[in-house]
Amino acid sequence: MKLLSGLSLLLASSSAQCFDPSPAFPVPSWGQNGQSLASVLESIESKISTIVSKQAFNASSFSIELTSASNTIWSMHHTAAHRNENRPGTETVDENSVFRISAVTKVFTVLALLQEHQAGSLNLEDPISKHLPELTGEIAWANITLRALASHLSGIPREFAHSDLINSLEDPTSVGLPPATKDGCPTCDEYNHYLPCTAEDLLEAVRKLDPVFRPNDKSTYSNVAFELIGMAVEKSTGKDFGTYLQKEVIDRLGMKSTSMNPPSTDKRAVLPIWSKGDNYWGIDAGVQNATAGMYATSSDMSKLLQYILSNANQIVPGVNWLLPVSWATGFRTFYGMPWEILRTEKVLEARQRPVTFVTKSGGMPGYYSRITLMPEYGLGLTILVGGETELLSELQELITTRLIREGDPILWSELADAYDGRYLAKDSSLNSSLTISTTPTGGMRVTSFISNGTDALQKVFGREAHSERWHAQLIPTMRYKDESRRRGNIWRLIIVPERLDQSDLVWDDLCGTDVDTSRYAGIPANEFVFWHDEQAVELPAWKVKLERSRNDSNVDADALVVQGATRAHPDM
Repeated sequence: MKLLSGLSLLLASSSAQCFDPSPAFPVPSWGQNGQSLASVLESIESKISTIVSKQAFNASSFSIELTSASNTIWSMHHTAAHRNENRPGTETVDENSVFRISAVTKVFTVLALLQEHQAGSLNLEDPISKHLPELTGEIAWANITLRALASHLSGIPREFAHSDLINSLEDPTSVGLPPATKDGCPTCDEYNHYLPCTAEDLLEAVRKLDPVFRPNDKSTYSNVAFELIGMAVEKSTGKDFGTYLQKEVIDRLGMKSTSMNPPSTDKRAVLPIWSKGDNYWGIDAGVQNATAGMYATSSDMSKLLQYILSNANQIVPGVNWLLPVSWATGFRTFYGMPWEILRTEKVLEARQRPVTFVTKSGGMPGYYSRITLMPEYGLGLTILVGGETELLSELQELITTRLIREGDPILWSELADAYDGRYLAKDSSLNSSLTISTTPTGGMRVTSFISNGTDALQKVFGREAHSERWHAQLIPTMRYKDESRRRGNIWRLIIVPERLDQSDLVWDDLCGTDVDTSRYAGIPANEFVFWHDEQAVELPAWKVKLERSRNDSNVDADALVVQGATRAHPDM
């Protein structure tokens, strides 16, 4: 039988290392206002209070917000015990307190780029030289696209007027460097008392620079890349980049306190005492604003994250904004546009299902920030710190790991209530049934599938589906039979190896994704459609709809999965 031989081939090629499919569930809603996570967040708050009680953080403030695609579900704020007596800033940090967000600005710059691509004024595949023909020198500008710039794949240097040792070392010769002068260096930013750099300063400087890598060869972080994107947007729109960003991105998202400029008074400003010198509040970065110039509040950042969670795959047709573009260092870290993406199996300790964190961090003297999107969980996290960078690191580790580790079992429990049980054919003479069992470590498993008196798991999906080494698991496609009303959740059945042993074979780490494995008369044989309002599951290829046993029907599953719909701002 060709179907069986094909499935046998698939099973034979599957690796003992490829255990846990991801995503394993539809994007959850976490109940009204995140009520399902209440106990988890209460525990996290207690741990955070312990962290900020450390003497090392007595001059640090923070704002933290956790949001779903629709609303903020948790926030926590802290005001430093020790503040500058001459310029203390805000008396009490809250969701409307303003921080500098440094390199998180790049997210806004890429959003502007995506919008202008969609508007047709420029294209992600345009070489930067098309928009800035003034770019000359040793760098192959004609081979560097706007997409490459946004993805850290341009191969160009990181800075043009920053991070030069001649500015930071009092005596460079004392550490073994030869004598040098600043002749030929830029005359702005740290070379000249933080005088804002202009577009002309940038163009003059990059003409003298050599590339780090050839374009698209290897990723390396570049601030200059986003400064050039900002200039390209200016050229294509005819508007100052800061003005464009304010009108076309920030205002349209309803962000009331986000800007390239600091607020006119210190009433809501977070002005930390920084252990290593003066903070960067009020320093105008000039042309470098497109890479790290913005000021924002945690409540505003939640609005941005809500927009991204709802629209990441819709802003530009054919572009999923949250996907990686290239790998960075190691085997768990990737770059996107402009994301720093961590995909790790270390979070869920009892299994090896990877969790993806799509992040963007930023840091400048006195200000450290990170936004984190957890797309499969439908969550976005903002952490803004005024003070010490170590506080951001501790908060990020605590919140993300505990949130997922303690929230994941809650999610699976709700899924079990919504899906588990026996499903029977309405016509008892048909002798068709399906049994589903859900656990955090095992996913949503089909433990029995009888079709017209025949064991379908064994006869069609192979005897391996019943063995100790394999199981049949349902995974969501995030699609609906009725997309307009979001009814009829479509799942696929796949055969997954059990975690019985660990392999030392190198090529056992090669894990493909092959979900559309078999069809019958042109219809996917492994497609399962759940109609929650009917408490039923439809198997199109098998021409049968099975109803959930009344003893198992105790949850409105539609209420569990409400995220993921496109929810564009009315003017975006």
